[in-house]
Amino acid sequence: MADGHRVGLLTGDIAQKKRLALLDSFTKGQLDILVATDVAARGLHIPEVTHVFNYDLPDDCEDYVHRIGRTGRAGESGHSISFACERYAVNLPAIEAYIGHHIPVSQYDSGALLTLPKPTRSRTTRSYQTKKR
Repeated sequence: MADGHRVGLLTGDIAQKKRLALLDSFTKGQLDILVATDVAARGLHIPEVTHVFNYDLPDDCEDYVHRIGRTGRAGESGHSISFACERYAVNLPAIEAYIGHHIPVSQYDSGALLTLPKPTRSRTTRSYQTKKR
């Protein structure tokens, strides 16, 4: 559970049986968010997926198409949002040429970023940790 959302993590490091169980939970609505690596970019057909967030742009244009293709399936509309700084957006022109579509770019609003709360109590060194033996 993260901020009140039921979240699953799907990576290639997870055993196939566990991956299938996670996908089943997500498909049944038992998970609100599925965070996935490219292991989930191909072959998944979950009609209820409305948004795909890319936390980087892939080097391969076809990988981008497969990632965003997890939403808006079977004629439905969907949304794909990609986060990338200038350093990692170098492949954006190639992706746009590959898909034949301009991808709108916008600057982020730094005021909209979350600020982590300060720890409620400071960590102190315990006396036994500073004694030399």
